[in-house]
Amino acid sequence: MRNEVQLIAYADRFGGDLPGLADVLRTDLAGAFGGVHILPFFTPYDGADAGFDPVDHTAVDPRLGGWADVQDIARTHEVMVDLIVNHVSSESAAFQDVRERGAASPHWPLFMTMSTVFPDGAREAELARIYRPRPGLPFTPYRLGGELRFVWTTFTPQQIDIDIRSEHGHGYLLSILDAVAAAGVRLVRLDAVGYAVKTAGTTCFMTPETFDFISSFAALARERGIEVLVEVHSYYRRQLEIAERVDLVYDFALPPLVLHALYTGDGVALTRWLRERPRNAITVLDTHDGIGVIDVGPDQTVEPGEEPRPGLLTPEQVDELVEGIHTHSGGTSRLATGAAASNLDLYQVNCTFYDALGAHDTRYLAARVIQLLTPGVPQIYYVGALATGNDVDLLQRTGVGRDINRHHYDRAEITEQTKRPVVRSLLALCAWRNALPAFDGDVEATLDGSVLTLTRRGAAVPSAWASAEVDLGSGAVSLRWDGPAGAGATDDLLAAPPAV
Repeated sequence: MRNEVQLIAYADRFGGDLPGLADVLRTDLAGAFGGVHILPFFTPYDGADAGFDPVDHTAVDPRLGGWADVQDIARTHEVMVDLIVNHVSSESAAFQDVRERGAASPHWPLFMTMSTVFPDGAREAELARIYRPRPGLPFTPYRLGGELRFVWTTFTPQQIDIDIRSEHGHGYLLSILDAVAAAGVRLVRLDAVGYAVKTAGTTCFMTPETFDFISSFAALARERGIEVLVEVHSYYRRQLEIAERVDLVYDFALPPLVLHALYTGDGVALTRWLRERPRNAITVLDTHDGIGVIDVGPDQTVEPGEEPRPGLLTPEQVDELVEGIHTHSGGTSRLATGAAASNLDLYQVNCTFYDALGAHDTRYLAARVIQLLTPGVPQIYYVGALATGNDVDLLQRTGVGRDINRHHYDRAEITEQTKRPVVRSLLALCAWRNALPAFDGDVEATLDGSVLTLTRRGAAVPSAWASAEVDLGSGAVSLRWDGPAGAGATDDLLAAPPAV
């Protein structure tokens, strides 16, 4: 995988369809992104969870294009796609057949009920141990073949969990791998994989059996020339453990730590994390989901009687961070978070990263500089690439909290937004990082008062280096660099973005 900045985008919301997304990448955003994570484009892309509840995971929704269009994007940009291993849509043909025929359906082994994991029933204590990112138990009553059963639904009643350890489930996942490999995809993101393996008597989240599944599945992916990115929101030490056993892992601790540092001028927690975080990471500040906070807080899965495990931030700092997001966004993020917007995720605040920083251009670019100088492959969400604020109108129309951060752009709007100085500067920063061979080595991170200094030095080209001084109190950035094309410097990213 190339160590260049990647875009995260929905094809329908950022270009209209797959050919439209390809055109945006090659024109308005030319040079800024070497890869793209195309959010679910499977049939249907506009289901109950914006494509994360596929009816047919092997088919491109014809309203967006076809596999040939994915192949076309892969000609010029590395492509990452989602492999939704935990569930399928309740509207899928397979589950509909199970609803009609019950155990007589050939698809019966694909889906999980409570009795799949607890064939002899479960005690209250066993059910209470199950970890879920939303309140309540992960079961929904459905009539299957006329019999009322408790179907396993980790996320919503419309997302039916599959039994990945069954022969049917294994074959289903292989069919998806083969489809994306044939389209030239070289990176897959295992969505919600932490919940995919259920084992009685455990939390059913990131258990040893889950790690075994990830390892075996990654081996199958590598046979097809595909790397695997694991998507798990969890306690930070668990992320360190996960990183040792997978190709790539998200650095979900970075976004809240960057916000905490820029809110308070205190970079101690951020600097500590920069020194110990995994290097085989995808760095993000924003994604299609909310801004995670569980990743920096205390361990939420501590068993009764165990010692509490502190996080990178204290519970009080986490509370202040959440309130800070609401304050900086003018209260709009509060409208989109929790029960207020039918969004009951326990670990996320719905807000664009730009609004989380009060739509302050200087601080926003400072945050991106920290991201781009942090080891790993950076990904920037399409709303963040255009430094856009919260879409309250869309939230009010749909009542879905995450939609506040999922704006629909038409092509004219994309072109117009790229003319704004903050966007021009961000795209220039991305192109600068892609061109300067200084980002394959580690980072030197030092803190002097409120000034964080990050320095990267090339491994393959040792003479190449880049260094940024970020004043966390004011957001001011001084950037210096040198490389094969020459040296450069800027103390004003808005007026003089970097170039190589």
